[in-house]
Amino acid sequence: MRDCLTKEHFVYCSLVRMLTNLIFRALTDKLTNGASTTPAGLIAAALAHAFALFVAVSIAANISGGHVNPAVTFGAFIGGNITLIRSILYWIAQLLGAVVACLLLRFATGGLETSAFSLSSGVSVWNAVVLEIVITFGLVYTVYATALDPKKGNIGIIAPIAIGFIVGANILVAGAFDGASMNPAVSFGPAVVSWTWDNHWVYWLGPFIGAAIAALVYDLIYITPDTHEQLPTTDY
Repeated sequence: MRDCLTKEHFVYCSLVRMLTNLIFRALTDKLTNGASTTPAGLIAAALAHAFALFVAVSIAANISGGHVNPAVTFGAFIGGNITLIRSILYWIAQLLGAVVACLLLRFATGGLETSAFSLSSGVSVWNAVVLEIVITFGLVYTVYATALDPKKGNIGIIAPIAIGFIVGANILVAGAFDGASMNPAVSFGPAVVSWTWDNHWVYWLGPFIGAAIAALVYDLIYITPDTHEQLPTTDY
């Protein structure tokens, strides 16, 4: 993912991140509000998020790196791809974009309720934390493999659609249980607008842990040099 080198470009990148998150939330909130309650709604939510994220990452990739998710930004920081200060400022832009998108959605739809993420009946907070860790691991691992790996080559071209597809697949898997956030900003916007904070910490802890594990695993195994030792010619 591209970094912002100058101060002026950095401010511009932060603005792009906020606007991109706003677009992403606006495209998905109306369609997916309460979608996990029915199979058809879950499929609609998965498709909406997959295609909206594909668009959001694509339009921002060459300007700001396509960061629309604080967990992905955290994973990039853990792998040394972004500084802590810039990560914090990107998080602020992402969260502001999510809140503004939810407020605009409420205004444009005449007061449509924007429900906060919640756990389904029978799902404990620790069940949800583990789910968020697993699905966010898959997301951030995909980001590393297609966008951050220096050896990615031409596969970087498909990074936006690959990232969108893994999010859609994760929603199909976990959406019925806890909403399949993977993105603290996605959870934060509706929570602020509806002022509902029940179990909100789940949607920060799980994604950040999953992102950190994915970043460490991919960086240590595939990116860090000299991780593989050449086998003797007699062994192959």
